[in-house]
Amino acid sequence: MARQIPLSVLFGNPERISPRLSPDGTRIAWIGPSDGVMNIWVAPVSTRSGVDWERTRPVTRDQDRGVGTFAWAHDNRHLLYLRDVKGDENWRLHDVDLTTMRTRDLTPGECVQARLIALEAGCPDDVLVGLNRDDRRLHDVYRLSLRTGELAKAASNTGMIGWTADAGLAIRVAFSPQPDGGMELLTRDVAGQSWRKVTVIPADDAMTTKVVTISADGRSLLLITSAGAETARLIRIDMVTGDAETIAADPGQVADVTRVRIDPKTRTPQIATLQRDRADYLVLDPSIADDLAAIRSLHPGDPVFENGDDADRTWLVSFTNDAGPIPYFRYDRAERKGVFLFDHRPELNDYVLASMEPFVFSARDGLELHGYATFPPGAGRGRLPMVLNVHGGPWTRDSWGFNSEAQWLANRGYLCLQVNFRGSTGYGKAFVNAGDREWGARMQDDLTDAVAFAVTSGWADPERVAIYGGSYGGYAALAGAAFTPGVYRCAVDIVGPSNLKTLIETIPPYWAPVIAQFHRRLGDLTDEEFLWSRSPLSRASSISIPLLIAHGANDPRVRQSESEQIVAALSAAGIDHEYLLFEDEGHDFAKPENRMKLYAAADKFLARHLGESARSDAGCRED
Repeated sequence: MARQIPLSVLFGNPERISPRLSPDGTRIAWIGPSDGVMNIWVAPVSTRSGVDWERTRPVTRDQDRGVGTFAWAHDNRHLLYLRDVKGDENWRLHDVDLTTMRTRDLTPGECVQARLIALEAGCPDDVLVGLNRDDRRLHDVYRLSLRTGELAKAASNTGMIGWTADAGLAIRVAFSPQPDGGMELLTRDVAGQSWRKVTVIPADDAMTTKVVTISADGRSLLLITSAGAETARLIRIDMVTGDAETIAADPGQVADVTRVRIDPKTRTPQIATLQRDRADYLVLDPSIADDLAAIRSLHPGDPVFENGDDADRTWLVSFTNDAGPIPYFRYDRAERKGVFLFDHRPELNDYVLASMEPFVFSARDGLELHGYATFPPGAGRGRLPMVLNVHGGPWTRDSWGFNSEAQWLANRGYLCLQVNFRGSTGYGKAFVNAGDREWGARMQDDLTDAVAFAVTSGWADPERVAIYGGSYGGYAALAGAAFTPGVYRCAVDIVGPSNLKTLIETIPPYWAPVIAQFHRRLGDLTDEEFLWSRSPLSRASSISIPLLIAHGANDPRVRQSESEQIVAALSAAGIDHEYLLFEDEGHDFAKPENRMKLYAAADKFLARHLGESARSDAGCRED
């Protein structure tokens, strides 16, 4: 068996993540630990080693939850980053001036959420920010001067979602949500002008539609959408006439276009990514075909185009990698050569990791489902203890690549099974829409059928199966325990809702513009009986397996009360459970000490209830 990987190597702070090249290509920034807290680091780019390690320095000094996301301003001087308080998701935009090292809170104010909307090379001293100052439900657009810190309102929100700016930072595109869950695509020629409707995105296509960019001449729009097709395509829409042409699509109409790399100067598409079991690439600009070939020769994983300089001479590329850390390379287009920069968790190179293997099976109603199996290294494939690891969302998907939880579970001797149940994205609109109003029903049946598939394949021991997940995955874990108690030996629920009625009643106010989509896909308060029937809390008395439940006290999406309700019901019924409440966390657990506590508890819980795992002492070490 493979040597046990300490939890800190898998779930502690990574050494370096989210790197970004500066707009002029002379520096690179990333997020990494400084005194145990994730902060932004900056270093000059070296033509020899990729990074000038001797001149590396942290440029932020957060001492609490750390920095989770950042961006370079196009002035090459300011780094912009978002921070909240104890996970409440009321993000404030901050910056650090790399010349003076001065930091600022650019969007002060209690209970206001900031969103970074646009940065453009043609307007290097300004950025667009969304703020819900005037109405907690709606984000108005403000133009922020990085020189003065002044905020000037650029667009008032009358119910719009999805603002898009042109190269001059003028808001030119928006979506107007409709009562049925569809959207009107609106455009205008200049900021402040009245909006005109270009086209309608039906409700069936809302989940598979997003704006890519406005063309350099401001006359057309690149849009990923499934409207008029089965899967999401990349199309170009004339912003005056509404005429559309398809630029890229899956010829087999199976996979969505998920990402597009854009030339930063011409704003034309270069590469489109199709996310099948692994990523496939469509070259849209013949001049970069040799670049893609050179990049693919650097590593056997699937390349991800992180960013590049404004001149499009240097690209930063990472590779999804199922059995190793994520590597990052600096790629020089003139020389068609790449230089390795670093791995996100280099300590993983000291351990044997498991491969993530795609599989496909049919659900009970014949729907084709795709998933990934991660087997314990050296443990064989027969009658293994198994953990069904359910993704959150639910309107997202599991993908091939490094996954800390899959590696943790496989290393502990469990088969980790992940399945893209109906309602997951990436497989076309019919597959997404097949999950409408199917929480706790057909979506849950898909998970049950995945367990049956693993058992009949001889992979899993039917007496030793756990269900595990966070957010929607936490709901699915509770639903598995409540609705199909004979399938699972135990369940782990992390920030999962237990009562769909109270979930809808307490959603954040700034989700109001998309509430019609929420009602369409989950249910609405006019049908309380339906919502209650799909709530694990309604069947709490049927639960007969042990549960581990964890929640962040400041979670704005799934309130703490969702866990408190089910814990109270379990306590009243005398059902075996553990409950972990983290007072300084929200929907995601940002602090490494909290993650260590959570995964140590889950480690011990699974070992105790599944039994006979490859490491009978699993979870006893937290370092």
